[in-house]
Amino acid sequence: MDSAVASIVRDTAAASNEGRMHFGQVVGALLGAGIESYSVDYRARRTTYYVPTGETLTVDHPDMDVTIEQDFSAEGIKAAILGAQRGELMYPQFKHLSQLAGCIGYTVWLTGRHVSYFGRRGEVHIEPFPN
Repeated sequence: MDSAVASIVRDTAAASNEGRMHFGQVVGALLGAGIESYSVDYRARRTTYYVPTGETLTVDHPDMDVTIEQDFSAEGIKAAILGAQRGELMYPQFKHLSQLAGCIGYTVWLTGRHVSYFGRRGEVHIEPFPN
C-alpha cells in the first residue's frame, strides 16, 4: 500500500480510537485515500483496510479493552449507531456499547455505503449509511 495512503489510514485510525473524529469524518478521509472497505475484529484487536488493488493494511489495537457479551442484540447495535449518528457518542463509547450488544466486529463497506455488524453465532445486522 502506498505510504501516503498508509499514513492517512494510521492517522485516521488513531484519531477515531482517541475520540477525536466522528464516523462521517473517518468515512470521508478513508474514501479520499482510496480505501474501499475496512474490517474491525474486536476479538483479534485489529482493523484491516482494503484498497481496490487487493493490497491491505492491518492496524493492531493491543490496548483495546474487549468484553463482548455472548448474545447478539441488533437493537443494542442500532442504539449505539443512532447515538453515534446524532453525535452523542464518539468511537470509544461506540465500541463499548457495541461489544455489550454482542458485536464481535464489523465491516464498513465504504463504496457500498453500509456496515455489516457480526455476532458470535453468525448473526448479522446491516446498517446503511445515513443520507
